[in-house]
Amino acid sequence: MNNSTVIVGLSGGVDSSVAALLLKNQGYKVVGLFMKNWEDDDDDDYCSSKQDLLDAVSVADKIGIDIEVVNFSKEYKEKVFSEFINEIKSGKTPNPDILCNSEIKFSAFLNHAISMGADKIATGHYAQIKEADGLYSLLKADDSTKDQSYFLYRLNQHQLSKSLFPLGNLLKKDVREIAKKEGLHNSDKKDSTGICFIGERPFTEFLNKYIENSPGPIKDEHGKILGEHIGLMFYTLGQRQGLGIGGSKTSNGEPWFVAEKSIKENILIVAQGHAHPLLFKDGLIAKKPHWIHEALPEKHWVYGAKTRYRESDAPCEIDMIKDDSVEIFFGQKQWAITPGQSVVVYESNVCLGGAIIECAIDKAQVPFPEKIVAS
Repeated sequence: MNNSTVIVGLSGGVDSSVAALLLKNQGYKVVGLFMKNWEDDDDDDYCSSKQDLLDAVSVADKIGIDIEVVNFSKEYKEKVFSEFINEIKSGKTPNPDILCNSEIKFSAFLNHAISMGADKIATGHYAQIKEADGLYSLLKADDSTKDQSYFLYRLNQHQLSKSLFPLGNLLKKDVREIAKKEGLHNSDKKDSTGICFIGERPFTEFLNKYIENSPGPIKDEHGKILGEHIGLMFYTLGQRQGLGIGGSKTSNGEPWFVAEKSIKENILIVAQGHAHPLLFKDGLIAKKPHWIHEALPEKHWVYGAKTRYRESDAPCEIDMIKDDSVEIFFGQKQWAITPGQSVVVYESNVCLGGAIIECAIDKAQVPFPEKIVAS
């Protein structure tokens, strides 16, 4: 019998519910903790925190564990949301889920859990943790379609040493089957999307509450004005929908994509066709690098990196420019590398860490090994 106490972040969703169930069945003393992290417009149609709390309480009662509620809205607004808004204002496309994990779920929540007497915390993330000789590694989940290591790359050794990911070796369909078999009412509940802890809201309407928009021209690569944007903050590189320039396509059938944002001149530059050269870059410069093993990976050609969550790992080479930034070049040009997003680096299925993309760059001639280019 395992007598360790584990505090599980119960969100009301099926993943965290099954994580708590599995740990209880393994003999841990399990306590659920529901985190409330957003209070603005909490009574509107888009905030599901009330229903999520009811679902979490129902699950805790069903599997026979205690549950507590904690409010981290002050910490969330100061450490996550304020940074999100600042990045948006600068014309970037930040990923608040990554900062939310490092600052709230595995910092504020972890510290609170330890104060409650917890030995470990656990979440419903799809990822794995391995320990060898006192060094903790973050690994991809067995279910490659649900792997969430991308969002966890900023975790440090202490946070990993105190965390459990019970779903790391399971497929999503198996998690739902476990929930259904055990009679959990949320077995078919839709996975949450949208901004971390804020939910699924109309993005433009939501941002208008916090940032004053500034309309300007939409131009093609030759400087021809095609329309007007409603504010650069509402667009991201590679975006196709919602450009408002004669629908999404022109007479030749090729859709338009956001290729660049000129912040200084307030111009949105678009390119026609998914394969347009303006959308592809050789590499990137990224800031605030974080390495899980607390050291920069050696410079060689066995790494893969992704510049957005749903991408496959692309062969790359890493160079440190200075302590607070990193340069990464890819074996093949990458599509719509987006400032504000994170580049996350892997060695096989091990997540080494990553950094926040500052800008995409080209390199005239990169001496990539032939086998890398061909892959």
